[in-house]
Amino acid sequence: MSDYILKLTNISKHFGGVKALDSVHLNVIKGEIHALVGENGAGKSTLMKVLSGVHQPTSGTIEFNNEFVKFSNPQQAREAGIGIIYQEFSLIPDLKVYQNIFLGREIKKKNGILDSKKMIKISQEKLNDLGVDIDPKETIRNLSIAKQQFCEIVKAVTDDLKILILDEPTATLTPGEVSQLFLLMRRLQARDVSMIFISHHLDDIYTIAENVTVFRDGQFIGTSKVSDIEQDRLINMMVGRTVEQEFPVKPNISEVEKQPICLEAEVQRLSKIEKQHIVLRKGEILGVAGLVGAGRTELFRSLIGADKAYFKKIIKNGKEIKLRNPNEALNYGIGLVPEDRKTQGLILPFSIKDNIVINSLGKEAKAKVFENKSNNIKTSTTMVKKINIKTPSINQFVCNLSGGNQQKVAIAKWLTTDCDVIIFDEPTRGVDVGAKAEIYELIRNLAKQGLAIIMISSEMPEVVGLSDRVITIKDDRIVAELKGDEINPEVIMSYATGGVK
Repeated sequence: MSDYILKLTNISKHFGGVKALDSVHLNVIKGEIHALVGENGAGKSTLMKVLSGVHQPTSGTIEFNNEFVKFSNPQQAREAGIGIIYQEFSLIPDLKVYQNIFLGREIKKKNGILDSKKMIKISQEKLNDLGVDIDPKETIRNLSIAKQQFCEIVKAVTDDLKILILDEPTATLTPGEVSQLFLLMRRLQARDVSMIFISHHLDDIYTIAENVTVFRDGQFIGTSKVSDIEQDRLINMMVGRTVEQEFPVKPNISEVEKQPICLEAEVQRLSKIEKQHIVLRKGEILGVAGLVGAGRTELFRSLIGADKAYFKKIIKNGKEIKLRNPNEALNYGIGLVPEDRKTQGLILPFSIKDNIVINSLGKEAKAKVFENKSNNIKTSTTMVKKINIKTPSINQFVCNLSGGNQQKVAIAKWLTTDCDVIIFDEPTRGVDVGAKAEIYELIRNLAKQGLAIIMISSEMPEVVGLSDRVITIKDDRIVAELKGDEINPEVIMSYATGGVK
């Protein structure tokens, strides 16, 4: 008997003329947590869809549990013992936890009526067994993202589960929630469940995985024990080059403070520091830190009129303005790249071209956005080249792009406007290490050009490495303003958690 539960050999997958996978390999040992890494578009998710029966391979073999198999659909893969947790959950928000756990395989009484009591009882047992503290009668919509993810895992865990695929499971979790997830994964591992762990967070790879396989541009690059490969080498394998400096060099803070003020916003709610308002200068990157749920996003969505007002007064370039909706904010030169690009930042069924130009009409009716075809083609082509969006055509649908390239499109649509203030909310969420470095360089270059940048981020290295100043938010209030040597993880977290009074 082989030690391997899974052997994927010479797997290729073509979509028309596009070769998404080119003779790749992946071998997973029984009971191990195996990391799969690579830049966006490297082929990781495509391979997992081949394994789980969503796609059929163009060529290659799948050996699972010592047998050669072909899965015609996801149901066959599930029945064989392969579970998958996608980045976009498959839960139905308005159903209860137990209803989601048994979705498609409901237990019925002899008279054909659903046996809710039995399903609740079994769901509770499964939740308890994996150490998950969730009421099976709670509605999914009311749960945190972390608890929804735990429900997805419990739903995937069956008596026959042999492999669980987790695609970017830590992307939206707090450090505490990540620890809970890893504890749950270790419990499954103790039962000889193998896991394929896809993540852009390399620290997570080194914490939870035993082996790591690297893909690049749809090709297999190599497999190594995690303990035997340094992070710099791993990054080099992923991107095909050395990312020598992740963050661009910051300007001297004294030079930044000499720049004219672009935006002042007086906060309605009292804060714990003397300064009661936000000041943003031209050419500055203002970082916004705080724990998930602290109110960071809500505060700056209100700045563009998308949420309830948090501000008494907003002054833009010396003049007081009133912002009742995002369109008015755009007319005043304030834009927002939202944290959820797929539902708030992009129109996925539209092309790259149409997404990039949709904001550039300014005050004109949006219905006219596609009238000037030649200008739209020129604008979008220039932007694709400028920020290195990887695509065969500007007519490619955005839904077919990798996460990193989708994020670049979400940014590009604001660069075609006259905005001189851009708010970036989680600018590199779900983005690989190579694309991250490109986005950091882009943001710094925008600041060098005189734009004023507000950057909200849950990633501490991002806040520390890119921000000229940092404000920290806790419980909907600004509790600190930091600059210079004060911008370090310990100080920021002490304010974010209430450790500094």
